[in-house]
Amino acid sequence: MATAAVCGLIAIAVIWGWSAVNWLWLRPKRLERLLREQGFQGNPYRFLFGDTKLMLNMHKEAHSKPLMALSHNIALRVLSFEHQTINNYGKNSFIWVGPIPRVMITDPSQIKEVSNKIYDFPKPENDPFALVFQGLVSHEGEKWAKHRKILNPAFNLEKLKIMFSTFVDSCSEKMKTWEAMLPEDGTLEMDIYPLLQSLTLDVISRTAFGGSHEEGRRVFELVKDQSDLYMKIQQSVFYIPGWWYVPTATHRRFRAIEREIRSSLQAMIDKREKAMRAGEAAKDDLLGILLDSNHKEIEGHGNNKRVGMSHRDVIEECKIFYVAGQETTSVLLGWTMLLLSKHPHWQARAREEVFQVFGKQQPHFDGLSKLKIVTMILYEVLRLYPPVIMLNRTPHKDMKLGNLLIPAGVELSLQLLMVHQDPEIWGDDAKEFNPERFSEGVSKATKNGQVAFFPFGWGPRICIGQNFALVEAKMALSMILQHFSFEVSPAHDHGPIYMITLQPEYGIHVILQKCK
Repeated sequence: MATAAVCGLIAIAVIWGWSAVNWLWLRPKRLERLLREQGFQGNPYRFLFGDTKLMLNMHKEAHSKPLMALSHNIALRVLSFEHQTINNYGKNSFIWVGPIPRVMITDPSQIKEVSNKIYDFPKPENDPFALVFQGLVSHEGEKWAKHRKILNPAFNLEKLKIMFSTFVDSCSEKMKTWEAMLPEDGTLEMDIYPLLQSLTLDVISRTAFGGSHEEGRRVFELVKDQSDLYMKIQQSVFYIPGWWYVPTATHRRFRAIEREIRSSLQAMIDKREKAMRAGEAAKDDLLGILLDSNHKEIEGHGNNKRVGMSHRDVIEECKIFYVAGQETTSVLLGWTMLLLSKHPHWQARAREEVFQVFGKQQPHFDGLSKLKIVTMILYEVLRLYPPVIMLNRTPHKDMKLGNLLIPAGVELSLQLLMVHQDPEIWGDDAKEFNPERFSEGVSKATKNGQVAFFPFGWGPRICIGQNFALVEAKMALSMILQHFSFEVSPAHDHGPIYMITLQPEYGIHVILQKCK
């Protein structure tokens, strides 16, 4: 018996040891050889850590100081290691994230192919983003398709029209608050970014939770705290496998916030469902539309609850509302105000157009489609400062991509920001602010007419909240331009940083003045 037990332990040790050697050395070296045979270049594999230590050190150095003179060449700061790798090895290059090679995709046609083949090129199974958001953005396969189908009604244009008055009411209140902050001379130097965050937080709280928006606001504040903790964890221990499961003070705080978020959202969901069972109509806010759509899906399949969302699923999708409806719009408005501060000519043109369409009246939904200059400006801001700067995908089997063979186990990094600022695609002024390039629409904005504009992704997984974000941004920017003019403050430091979305690390410092 003893001999058999010892032999069993030895066999387990040998199998475990072989698996470890294969994962940490043999497999990475095989994948490296296959990539180099196809013309890809990158650093040689370093045991266990790959390029991760170099990457973290370079990112830390890049983030230690602002960019000079409001430069839009922001890859130097937010993708410093990837930028250096492409400069050293060319566009067909790869980096090492631990023992996993990550190929950087900078060809727009390949980005579209990967984005369209969502079942062949899924998200990485170890996607750290799923630690915070386990809803639509993280799901794959059948579960993703089910959630997308149930969520679609909440974000269609007809529902946005219904919500639009809520957008306007919320923004109008904020404009009065901003005006009250100004001194008698009507001019104030300030960081406008927290005010924009407060504005978009109020809008999404009201549109997501209607009469319960104060409770919803608290939930979204907790989601933001959780997101900040997640980024802190990622930046400090990115290359230590399994560190997430160590019960540190930060990790315990993260999980405590998660429990509070779930408890608050569960209470709101229970209250809504009780009202629906009593015969009340579903409310026209995002939560109401989601619950109604989910109920109809279940009812349409003979009350089979397995075809719908669970309460936990609904809670996770409510958290996604924060990114889709608050985070994305606040950063878009922030970067837009900064660029219009730097380019007063474009600010004046946008304001003139807003007054031509709306006069001094509050914006109306039908007028948004007439804002050609405002739309050009927002597109150019999204080109230079996309909310998501890259997307990672991992095929589970060997896959063809154009004339390339991507081995299973290799990650693909779709470099959206790099494509948006590529002079070969956009021209010599690719890193300059020039909304005129979008004067004839997205399809004619590039040098050769190819579509290379991916601010909300591409294909079936394109951001479900893109229309919500653009409608809110056009409405809010119109009201801001009606009430205020603004210029860059001498105190402004330009520090883009990637934290879930592309954010201004040091804020957006402007000199705000009331329009006369």
